[in-house]
Amino acid sequence: MRQKQINRKQSLIILVVIWLIVTACDRLWFFLDHSVPAWDQADYLNGALNYWHALQNPQLFDGDWWRSFWLISSKIPPLHYILTTPLINLWGTSADAASLVMIFYNALLLISIYGLGTALFNANIGLWAAGLCQVLPGLYYYRLEFLLDYPLTAIVAFSFYLLTLWKIGKKKSWLLAIAFGLSFGFALLLKQTALFFLFVPIVWVLSACIKDRQWLRVSQLITAFFASLVVFYPWYRTNWLLILTSGKRATLDSAIAEGDPALNSLDAWTYYIKILPYLLSWHILIIPLVVFFLYLIYRFLPHASISRFPHNKNNLKWLVIYLIGGYLLSSVNINKDARYILPLLPVLSLMIAIALLSWRIRWQQRILWVTIGLSIGLMLLNMFPLGLNFIAHSLSPRVEHYPYSGTKYPNAEVVQEIMRTSPYLRSTLGVLPSTPAINQHNFSFYGGQNNFQVVGRQVGIRLEEINQDANSLDWFLTKTGDQGSIPEAQQAITKLIETGGDFKLQKDWTLPDNSTLKLYHRSQPLVTVEKLEAFVNNSEENKINETIKLSEIIFPDTAAPGIPIPVTYQWQGTWKQLQQGIVLLTWQLDQNLVSNLNQTDKVKDSSWLHDHGIGMGMLADSKHDQQSLFQVTETTAMLAPENIITGDYKLTATYLDRQTKETYPIAIPDTKITVDPNAANIPAPELDLVTQLRTIAPNMGQDITGLDPIFAQTARINQYDGKQDYLAQTELALSYRLAQDDITLQQRLDWTYAVGLAQVLQQDVGGAIASFKSLTELDSNNPYNYAYLAFVYLYDWKPRLATKELNIALKINPDIPEVKTLSGVAAIMRGNFVKAWRLLT
Repeated sequence: MRQKQINRKQSLIILVVIWLIVTACDRLWFFLDHSVPAWDQADYLNGALNYWHALQNPQLFDGDWWRSFWLISSKIPPLHYILTTPLINLWGTSADAASLVMIFYNALLLISIYGLGTALFNANIGLWAAGLCQVLPGLYYYRLEFLLDYPLTAIVAFSFYLLTLWKIGKKKSWLLAIAFGLSFGFALLLKQTALFFLFVPIVWVLSACIKDRQWLRVSQLITAFFASLVVFYPWYRTNWLLILTSGKRATLDSAIAEGDPALNSLDAWTYYIKILPYLLSWHILIIPLVVFFLYLIYRFLPHASISRFPHNKNNLKWLVIYLIGGYLLSSVNINKDARYILPLLPVLSLMIAIALLSWRIRWQQRILWVTIGLSIGLMLLNMFPLGLNFIAHSLSPRVEHYPYSGTKYPNAEVVQEIMRTSPYLRSTLGVLPSTPAINQHNFSFYGGQNNFQVVGRQVGIRLEEINQDANSLDWFLTKTGDQGSIPEAQQAITKLIETGGDFKLQKDWTLPDNSTLKLYHRSQPLVTVEKLEAFVNNSEENKINETIKLSEIIFPDTAAPGIPIPVTYQWQGTWKQLQQGIVLLTWQLDQNLVSNLNQTDKVKDSSWLHDHGIGMGMLADSKHDQQSLFQVTETTAMLAPENIITGDYKLTATYLDRQTKETYPIAIPDTKITVDPNAANIPAPELDLVTQLRTIAPNMGQDITGLDPIFAQTARINQYDGKQDYLAQTELALSYRLAQDDITLQQRLDWTYAVGLAQVLQQDVGGAIASFKSLTELDSNNPYNYAYLAFVYLYDWKPRLATKELNIALKINPDIPEVKTLSGVAAIMRGNFVKAWRLLT
């Protein structure tokens, strides 16, 4: 009996009903779930919050704003984050609100698979395939997680649908080609692995067009590519270097850490086949195979009345090309996970629908409804604790995903406790455990919900850095019991925090697994803020109050050079002045001693700097009472150079406004410190981050190997400042000093290196180019300065200018291998592959 075909209106009604039922089921799950987001989920939620924050004040006609917009997520394409922001605007910053975006992706997936099935076969197959998509374990499991894989599945399916329409259609081919190009661009703007699934189909149709000399169709595909460029190019153009450099960590390092099979093993190529039953469930695999087997039996029975396969086999071949191409390219990726092949499942659901509907055998309708009914039942058993677990574990194992309904985790309470204790500061929380519920990412997420005032960081990773980590943060979190995936050094830093004496237990919580979560706070915080009395507007006294005052400074009478010197500054002023202020502090040799210097001393340093943002740049962004005075106390350390003249030094201070760049001198108490190489070593806090960066940056002038300790140190201290504001402090303070005339050539060189490094780390291309140009003028015989300038040119896709600088570097010293490598890269970018081969081999 021939199946009754339904019209488009009926199909759309059925699709909407399916979508509404599934949406209701999913939202019930989220309503019952009280869990906290795990590592990746929280990381992506942080990305969504960051883009939501950026889009509160968009400046769409400002090129610098667009560059900073694309830099917010420098490693992960940002489309998922951007699409989530309207929902955060409407429903708040909770994880449940962000997860509403999955409703959109699910609708897109339904439309795509229904459309694909209808275009290639018929509406019945399209509807059944769309329905099966909703109940496949691999899809409904990840539909409940704020990850990129389900969104990728939806947008890849939509792109493949549009490519298919263009392939089989003759009408509106230009429009379809452009639509596919835009969709492909959005897919790449969501996740780079979209290419794994669409590359082979694109190459296949392009090859077919070239083979058949269909030049108009070839031009349409080329147009589609340019349409995709409009979408994905700005982000990739801005972040291409970090994408390449982070690829190793995201793939190779992760694969090694997780024990994934090597590519030269059979397991690497059969990995996804082995887990396919769990992504589809056993009955979804077995029933279509049994139907096909029965078809074969009936087909060869005498007098059997059964039709041949009723569909165009080329269309089936097209689906197989997609599946094989996607499978092979996914298998090439050494880092493997079940969710990485989710984009194959919708097309597999289409193949399953074909198997169930295309053979006219007895009991076909019963088989169809048993299959879909069993799938729905297993989905509900895996999503909700309804009992009958043995059925789900037998037919659809390893995908149980119940909502967590136990005692709530105290992550949000931890953030609130930090904010209650330090309401005026941005706080970095050192998170020492690393479990799905207790990790640095989800504490950053709860901090992001509170104006980004708390950020979590995993520190204590390297044994040689645990003292610096412990000395650089005011807040740490430890727990008893299971510590999760932690490095070996974690035990050492946990012991140091809990028993070292510098921290006190602020508060603890009992977790649902009966372990204890402990929040530690430094006994003497590095930065504290106190609100003082209010003052009256429009008085003469206010003009004084509105300038920064150094009310107290504490330091030793005598200190040795070359080691940190403890110092405490106490600043008073209005919140605006404090928050926007950078203090330019110069400890200068007493002028009475300058005239008596001998020739040996004249070549030594006679001053040192201690520039930094007030509160080390950690004052919270929130606007506090502008009619009150605040007091900021900094407990920190400064560094007198090793090669400094012995004698007495006095402090001079200047206030620099970050926004207006205006300056004024700061009145300070009488200060004098004696620098003596024979002075006793005095215990001191860690150097502030600006001093650490400024001190190490001049090593760039030595050779390329000097970069290794620089990037090792910046990678460490980046953890301590969630906004990396110390980079902006360094750039602003030293740029102001470089504009002055009374500085030596060595100071100009050292400070320009520091400014250039800060600009590179902020990915400020224009600023970095200007700084490295200055370095080539200040020290024209140093080949590394030209190499650094060339590197920034290459980053900015200016290989011709880079080649010019590299040629100068090679002329000065032709034996620097890194310069030859950069020259080879520049040759590749200019299309000179012969020269590149000669330089790189």
